[in-house]
Amino acid sequence: MNHPEPRRAPLPDPPEDVRALADSGRTDYTGAVYGSLLAASVIAASDVHGAHPRFSLIVLLLVTGIVFWLAHVYAHLAGERESGRTVRWHEVRRVGRHEWSIVEAAVLPALAVLVSPWLGTGENAWLAIGVAVAQQVTWAVLGARRAGASNVQITVEAVVNLALGLLIVVAKVAVGH
Repeated sequence: MNHPEPRRAPLPDPPEDVRALADSGRTDYTGAVYGSLLAASVIAASDVHGAHPRFSLIVLLLVTGIVFWLAHVYAHLAGERESGRTVRWHEVRRVGRHEWSIVEAAVLPALAVLVSPWLGTGENAWLAIGVAVAQQVTWAVLGARRAGASNVQITVEAVVNLALGLLIVVAKVAVGH
């Protein structure tokens, strides 16, 4: 006698899986890695002059981090809406918290710009880029380790992120800022 296969429960939509990961207490380092690369790019591309160039660079770093954070939150929520989901305020807050590491990643490079005169580093941009690249590699390694990656995978994460950061440094040198 042929028995019909038991009915399986439908799989949840991918956004539900993402929500479960975000709500599970696990740390997602994606925003921190992205924000660090963004901060290094902002520093490399800036050629701030004027009465307060250090202050201008700090503001530029923090404002750019906030604008990209808002863009990520908006894009995520727009995607939810496109897939037919209703976006409620609790979802806006949850996504905003989840993406906040993009802004946080701008803080250490901004602090490096602030303290660079007391460290005698001369041009503050180089110290800030170094901090941004170092934290980018660190976040990538921590994320890989937290995900259970092997030592080889962790090393690859570190090398790839260091290479991306060094590309920013090469671009800054090539442009002559």
